Amino acid sequence: MSKNKLAGIIGGCIVVVIVVVVMACLQPTPEFHINVIPEQLNGDSIAGQHCVFLVTIIDEGQEGQPPVHISVTAPGSQVVIYKQDIVVGEVAEVVVIPAQASIGNTIEVTITGNRGSASDERLVSFDVVEGEDDRQEYAEELLDRFIPWLATNHPELGIKDDIAWNGTMVSPVWLVVSHYLFFSEEWEAHIEWHIMMPPDDWVRIDLRHRFDELEPSYAFEISSVNATSEPVPIEPPETVWR
Repeated sequence: MSKNKLAGIIGGCIVVVIVVVVMACLQPTPEFHINVIPEQLNGDSIAGQHCVFLVTIIDEGQEGQPPVHISVTAPGSQVVIYKQDIVVGEVAEVVVIPAQASIGNTIEVTITGNRGSASDERLVSFDVVEGEDDRQEYAEELLDRFIPWLATNHPELGIKDDIAWNGTMVSPVWLVVSHYLFFSEEWEAHIEWHIMMPPDDWVRIDLRHRFDELEPSYAFEISSVNATSEPVPIEPPETVWR
């Protein structure tokens, strides 16, 4: 084979490779959409409350796409993001904590997802009112009514007596039924209780596995706190409480 012919073949191969690379670079990044839960809180918030939003993505590309990076702006608040880069099937948690200076104002939250040249965003808002967390101590007592029982009767959950929980008030303006959220490294626990005399003084807990579930997968009820009833399984709620 002559040198000129060999050079021509090599040159042609190089051109083909360059064209393939350029075409690959010009391909648009597969689009996606982000989903935020909830779209609206159950009532107003108070300063210092941890308002937790769950973020997932719906991917229009093929499987195995790179993660989507989540970013948030919420003027007048502190923002914390847990699991900032997610793929389909994973759940990010966006925590918005209103400042004292935001009392009487509306917090506008912009949640944005970015992957390459593709992006999507969602807007949520909530009002901040006067108030303080006056339910933490009792909520912790109620949580402690469930934890030893869960450790004994549902060891598959991995919930043990020595697990640390961080709590936050939720729905502060709700009166007859109070609500509180607790978070361990693995679980979200929503405690709700009926402020009534026995035998109507029930308390319930529902559990969501963090970072891969959007709604609770377990729920239990103590029918009467003062009667020291044992927890019993109940149907989990269809949505998280916020």
